[in-house]
Amino acid sequence: MFRAPSAVVGLVLGAALAVVLLGDAAIRAGIGEMLLIAPWVLLALWGVYALLFAPHVRIDANGIRIHNPLRVSDIAWARVSDIDMRWQLEVKTDEPRVYKAFGGPVAGRPGRPPLRRGDDDRARREPPAIRDLQVIQDAWESARPTAPKNGSVRRFWDIPSAISLLVLIVWVIIALFISGGLR
Repeated sequence: MFRAPSAVVGLVLGAALAVVLLGDAAIRAGIGEMLLIAPWVLLALWGVYALLFAPHVRIDANGIRIHNPLRVSDIAWARVSDIDMRWQLEVKTDEPRVYKAFGGPVAGRPGRPPLRRGDDDRARREPPAIRDLQVIQDAWESARPTAPKNGSVRRFWDIPSAISLLVLIVWVIIALFISGGLR
């Protein structure tokens, strides 16, 4: 699985902040008031989850899965015509269509040059995303000859994320009616 390391850090920090804020609200104002504030905090945490943590790229013997915010694309290796990186990973299919991975390897700038030139200078300057791209391209190249020709491209909604968003929106509306925000 390819996911930005900062996504895990962002989700952990967001969850810790949400626990602190909701805990403080429960202690200071009570559970009832905390339940009126909770959907707003949880909506922000959902945004961190959906935009930073959930997007990722996964490869296996059958193909590549690109999980973007609220959308998932499963692409069989037989349908892939090219894999490249512009700003983020791009998978071109025989449809022809380009699927961009918002949570996979991202092109970045090369690392700092070492103080002394050595034999590991080239490896140090290569961004990790280039190594990840090479791993994905190697998996595609090795699976292409044996991949079933009747592979498909499936696009579908991330149902758990969409349902949790709808639940939070309903909770926000209920909290607004209870608190007198909507009259």
